[in-house]
Amino acid sequence: MSDFAKSLAVTASGLRAQAMRLRLLSENIANADTPGYRRKTASFEAVRDRDAGVETVTTGRVRLDRKPLARLFEPGHPLADDSGHVTGSNVDLLIEIADAREAQRSYEANLKMFEQAKTMSRGLLDLLRR
Repeated sequence: MSDFAKSLAVTASGLRAQAMRLRLLSENIANADTPGYRRKTASFEAVRDRDAGVETVTTGRVRLDRKPLARLFEPGHPLADDSGHVTGSNVDLLIEIADAREAQRSYEANLKMFEQAKTMSRGLLDLLRR
């Protein structure tokens, strides 16, 4: 595998991993007010591709955050228990938005690397044509 293909493989794996992270973050934000919803997280794992000779990144298993769920006093809510409490979610919107910003910037950095590799290969092809 050429160095160009290796750089594209590494960059593409980063794009896929950050896209998965953004998907999970958007699910968390969308379900922040859903009773009983647990925040989803995924870790990144390095994967060695022996055939290509590169180390790429992938997302690990999706896990549910074990942080306790919020208990809200809403006696008029249809899901309220006898004491008037509803089990909320454990999603903190401030954390989700900060994580989404970080994931977006990481995605953009990977995209710039992809564009740089493309520009370099175009320059090499131009030199070879002369």
